[in-house]
Amino acid sequence: MVAPLALMGIKSMELRAKVVVEGFLRGIHRSPYHGFSAEFSEYRQYIVGDDSRHIDWRLYARSDRLFIKKFEDETNLRCHVLLDHSRSMGYGSGSYTKSHYAGTLAATLAYFLFLQGDAVGLTTFDETIHQHLPPRNRPGYLHRLMLLLEKEPAGRATNLAGPLKRVAEMIRKRGLLVLISDLLAPIEELESHLGYLRASGHDIIVFQVLDRAEQDFSFETPSLFRDIESDKNIYVDPAAVKQEYQSRLHDHLEAIQSTCQNLGIDYRMMSTDRPLELALLDFLICRIRHGKQTNQNRRLNVRARVLQKDDRSPS
Repeated sequence: MVAPLALMGIKSMELRAKVVVEGFLRGIHRSPYHGFSAEFSEYRQYIVGDDSRHIDWRLYARSDRLFIKKFEDETNLRCHVLLDHSRSMGYGSGSYTKSHYAGTLAATLAYFLFLQGDAVGLTTFDETIHQHLPPRNRPGYLHRLMLLLEKEPAGRATNLAGPLKRVAEMIRKRGLLVLISDLLAPIEELESHLGYLRASGHDIIVFQVLDRAEQDFSFETPSLFRDIESDKNIYVDPAAVKQEYQSRLHDHLEAIQSTCQNLGIDYRMMSTDRPLELALLDFLICRIRHGKQTNQNRRLNVRARVLQKDDRSPS
């Protein structure tokens, strides 16, 4: 795995993503997830000559009929990356910022999905939507997306409610939404807006990106702190406020995690010193788990319909 500090030294966002993805793929001897195709679709009745390996014998034991599992050749995943470009993302305790890290994470996911043949789009926001590229997978589109990711955040305050509401209005087709943000904003309306997106049929993964110094509050001497989003200066003695700061941050993070869990949304905390390969692994684990749940639900629904028909048939 490449340390984020070394990775951020690569100027080209596309090259950064390529380094992460290719290194990740080389490090896996046998992929735990064979792309996003070949997902289970439905059953059909067995026809003489069909491959017996695809017969569902458990269903046969219940219904005394032979059924074949059908598979889709291509699922054409549509992924929308929602990237926070508010000013708070411009903070960094080291040589790179949360924005650099979050942008590289977005680029890594986009690069990987393009390799899979899936469509990827990008939406950047702060208080409002700034840039919106709908999901596509065609020559030249990835490069265009990468150029947008290289831009520095120019917005001001983070407002999750407005952008998420607008996203729900713009994105009608079901797909995967990947929200990348520090989420350092009031979350009173987060549950309702994320809940609306979930109710619309979207799968959602949330990556919360925080600098290590923000989590540990590893400041020692009294200093003048400047609020990046409001430009206000605040004199702070770290020793006097550290305990209360960490308590409030803990409560904030717990509330976000609880909200995501209640809505069936995958949530991952990403410190900016964490290798991006691990973020890609987290992403794949989320997709694998979702794929298994989807396939299981489809099987249960089909089996229920078959058994209902069987109950109605004359004895």
